Amino acid sequence: MWWNKKSKTMKIKFIGAAQEVTGSKHLITTDHGKKILLDCGMFQGKGLETDAANRNIMVNPKDIDVIILTHAHIDHCGLIPYFYKLGFRGQVVCTDATRDLCSIMLPDSGFIQENDMIWFNKKRRQQGLPALQPIYTEKDARASMELFVSIAYNRYFNIDNNIKVKFNNTGHLLGSGCAILEIDEGGKMTRIGYTGDIGREYNYLLRSPEPFPHCDYLITEATYGNRLHSDRTNAEQQLLEIIYHTCVEKRGKLIIPSFAVSRTQEIVYLLNNFYNEGKLPEKIPVFVDSPLAVNATEIFRMHVDLFNDNVKDVIEYDPDPFGFNSLTFVRDINQSKALNAKKDPCIIISASGMMEAGRVKHHIANSIENPNNSILAIGYCAPTTLGAKLLENPRPKTVSIFGTEHTVNADIFEIDAFSGHGDYKEMIDYLSCQDPSKVKKTFLVHGDLEAQQHYKRQLRKAGWENIVIPEAGEVFEL
Repeated sequence: MWWNKKSKTMKIKFIGAAQEVTGSKHLITTDHGKKILLDCGMFQGKGLETDAANRNIMVNPKDIDVIILTHAHIDHCGLIPYFYKLGFRGQVVCTDATRDLCSIMLPDSGFIQENDMIWFNKKRRQQGLPALQPIYTEKDARASMELFVSIAYNRYFNIDNNIKVKFNNTGHLLGSGCAILEIDEGGKMTRIGYTGDIGREYNYLLRSPEPFPHCDYLITEATYGNRLHSDRTNAEQQLLEIIYHTCVEKRGKLIIPSFAVSRTQEIVYLLNNFYNEGKLPEKIPVFVDSPLAVNATEIFRMHVDLFNDNVKDVIEYDPDPFGFNSLTFVRDINQSKALNAKKDPCIIISASGMMEAGRVKHHIANSIENPNNSILAIGYCAPTTLGAKLLENPRPKTVSIFGTEHTVNADIFEIDAFSGHGDYKEMIDYLSCQDPSKVKKTFLVHGDLEAQQHYKRQLRKAGWENIVIPEAGEVFEL
């Protein structure tokens, strides 16, 4: 088998996020046979196809010695419980905040797997097919947390006598880090940098991405490799205008599909500032309808040290930047259902950001046919998701939600400046801490092929050479 313990040269195998955006998994095998998995992400956004993709892991989890985890988004950490279920018992090394976020996000993911499989198996029974088990359960996810070892930014952790790792802040998510691996193979030192996802130069909550040491080999993302974001200076005004248009002028509901972790906290922080400044329309209630977002907000409150100076200044006079009088955090499912019957103007922030699952999908189904309502997209939507369909140009006249066709009468808005991924200019600026002539090879991952090819051309203009776009399952010697 290809994963045999002995190897003469160091190799890297690209298992996921190869010419696509989700499922980040990259396996390094050292010349001594040590197996290091960079991220352990779940494929998302392909409907029923994702189940088969997530079970095809191309590696024996029992043989993996350590998982290096760059951040807590499910497309980077979501298969750790599955690997645990299949026998992985090595360490999961990450930052402190990443560990804290995983402690709520992975059990939530397991809960979703269990419930999705109930619905999936009903369909299989109708087709005369046997029932399937979920990829993993909430219990598996909680058990896998015993493997986590967390470290502070900029501190090396010794995996063994020859391998160490540290994380430099990437500004993408609370605790996100560029992993710097230093591997000593018989006196030959090799440094591998894996950026994970790269944040924006300016983030409403987090510190800006920080430079990282020179690398011999670089693995880096390309999500927005063919895109430039709109100016963030207008984003807050756009948000206020959409709130007024929907809740004051039309007297309708504003539905904001938002990732429960990071994006929701950013929007709540901005609304909190609007409230403090007297800009938020009076008596317009705001609901955060996501138990995961509620828990994640508590974790954000625990890591004030990771916030930027602007947030710390706000905390000087407002101890809770994620709470104000007209804001309600919704946990109970019955409270969530009651929001659908609500006729008065309000703002509902709910997961998922791609509008593909979760409570927000129900809110959209109940709101999309009313022209008084609006739906505001504020993050990346994978090509096959409901969010991507609603954002098509021209806007679709109908969309299918839970198998029912709905007429699109609500206003559909998008503010891409809230994206947590840097555009190609921001990513190239981030990589300027490297001397391109000294990087032996650069691998582009976590991006659709079109975005990767465009980004590759932009990198070459900036002086980068030896750029590779690996295919899924492709192996390279280092």
